This record gives sequence, C-alpha cells and structure tokens, in this order.
Amino acid sequence: MFSLLTSWYKERFSDPQAVTLVFILVAIALAIYFAGGLLAPLIVALVLAFLLEWPVAQMVKVGINRTTGASLVLVLFIGIMLLLTFGLVPSVWKQGVSLVSDLPSMLDKGLITIKGYVELYPQFMSTTQLDTMVSELKKLLDTQHIFDLGKQLIGYSASLLVLMVYAILVPLLVFFFLKDKDFLIKGSKRFIPTNRDLARKVWLEMNQQIFNYIRGKVIEIVIIGAVSYIFFAIMDLRYAALLGVLTGFSVLIPYVGATLVTLPIALVAFFQWGVSPEFGYLMLGYGIIQALDGNLLVPILFSDAVDLHPVFIIAAVLVFGGLWGVWGVFFAIPLASLVKAVINAWPQSAKVSEEKPNKEHTVS
Repeated sequence: MFSLLTSWYKERFSDPQAVTLVFILVAIALAIYFAGGLLAPLIVALVLAFLLEWPVAQMVKVGINRTTGASLVLVLFIGIMLLLTFGLVPSVWKQGVSLVSDLPSMLDKGLITIKGYVELYPQFMSTTQLDTMVSELKKLLDTQHIFDLGKQLIGYSASLLVLMVYAILVPLLVFFFLKDKDFLIKGSKRFIPTNRDLARKVWLEMNQQIFNYIRGKVIEIVIIGAVSYIFFAIMDLRYAALLGVLTGFSVLIPYVGATLVTLPIALVAFFQWGVSPEFGYLMLGYGIIQALDGNLLVPILFSDAVDLHPVFIIAAVLVFGGLWGVWGVFFAIPLASLVKAVINAWPQSAKVSEEKPNKEHTVS
C-alpha cells in the first residue's frame, strides 16, 4: 500500500511546477479558511478591485493617469452604492418588518381558506390534523421570537465598529490596489517560488473567465430583480420591493435559489388573493421570468463560461458555501471552474503520456 502511494506521489508531484501550484492553492485556501474573519476587509477590497480593474484599464488605454482613473472609478462606484443603500435598503427593510408583523393575520386568513377546502374534501385531511399542523407552525413562527432573532442579527451584523472599518478601510484598500497594481504584484512575487509557469497558465485561463462570470452575475441580479419588482408592482403584490430583491439575489445559488424564493412569493400571493385568477397570473408571470432567465439571459451572459454539469455546480455551492458562507456561494462556479482548470492543466504522468501516442499509432 505504501509503495502504491509512493508511486502515485512520484507520478503526480514529480514536476516542480505542480508542487508550486499546490503550494499556492493550499496557502490561499488555508489563509481564507482560518483567517477569513480577520482578513474580511482585505478580501472584500481585493474582490472589488478585481471587478473595478477593467474600467480603470480602459481609462489608462485612452491616456488617463492610473491614479486619476482609479479615483474616478472609485468615486463613481461609491456613489452608486450610496444611491442603492439610501434608495433601496430602507424600502426593503420597511417591507421586511411589515411582513413579520403581518404574519399572524396572514396565517389566520390562510387558515380560514384552508379550512374551507378541508371541509369540502375531508377525505384528504381532517380538521384535527389541520389544527395540529397549524399549532406547530405558529410555534415556529412566533412573532416575538422572530423579533428577538432580528434584533440579535442586527446587533451582530450592523455594529458601529464593523461598519466604520468597512466604510473606511475597504475604499482605501480598493484605491491602493487599483493605483499600485503593478507594484503590489511585483512585490508579491518574492513570496512565490520561481517555478510558477503552471500557476501562471491556470491564472491566465481563469482571469478573464472569473471576471466575465462575476460581471454577468451582477447584471443578472440587477435585471431579474428589477423585472420581478416591476411585475410584482404591476400585479399590486404586497412586499413587491422585498420579494423583487429576493428574486434578484436568488440567482446567486444556481437551481436552488429560484426554488427557495418561490415559496415566500407563492405564500404572500396566496394570503393576499387566495386561490384566484390573480394568484394564477402572478405565478404564471413569475414562471415566465424564471424561464427567460434560464433559457435566454443566462446563455447570453455566460456564453463563454466553463461547461459544468449541474451535479458539480450544486456540489460546489454546498462545499464552498459551507466553507466560506455567502462569498463561497457567490464564487462557487468560478471556484469549480478553477478546480477543473487545475485538473486539465496538471502535468500527466509519464505512463499516460506514453500510452497516448501508442494508442494513436495503433488506431492509425
């Protein structure tokens, strides 16, 4: 057994380029896993700088100084974020609080409607079974418990110190990453082994691909969220802004997100209209939006994305989401594509390299 492992190790890791690539990937993964909380502002700044590098590079091409270009892009980005924060977040927050406070009355209304159907079709469910299910549901959705949980979440996620750190440090870090990009890259190469050609090959393959994916995903979130909000508002659905935002962000989790966000939309529509033509029109329109997203928008935005099987995509969402939370879910597909690129670029063993020419010779 030991000799088998030794032989496998020599075949796969005899190339110094492969060892360097593994070293780089393991070092980055360990740093994010064990020090992700401490390095969160730095990681956020790196991601934002990566996204904002393209407009800065375009400005440099037309003759604008890199410092000036970085400043203009950063100011524009901060302006858009402030506009979204003070224009969208208060409305979404207000509707979220209203939804929580209206849950008891919505449940009572839904209970009356369901009881009517139970009385019409007692062969499927008895009134006693329905009362038992409703009592358990009310325990889970206890209003005071939800409010207490919300206060705890607000206390953890919106502390003044954390907000100050992100509001001050992240823009500064983004500015310096954009302004001094070449200097920082040159300085970081001192800590990387010289045998890094394979790592450079993988990075060049993934660089544009990751950027295209993130850009496409942001565009998809904006389009789906805006279209869903407009449709919900036209239908006069309650909590249209909140449900539109949830629908937009649901595209972050492939296949699973759309399924999860369908439940609150259907429940709100059912409690508002019951089983009626309006309920059917809403669910039909929502289904059309999801179908257009999956069959038209996604192929256009991600036409050059790496072809990954749905099983691998869902597995990547579960694994990387479990490791790094929201960021892991957001970057699940790029990380899965990175794994695939590493596997494709990995040096083949001598036996495999010899077998391929022999097979080709035999076939010819």
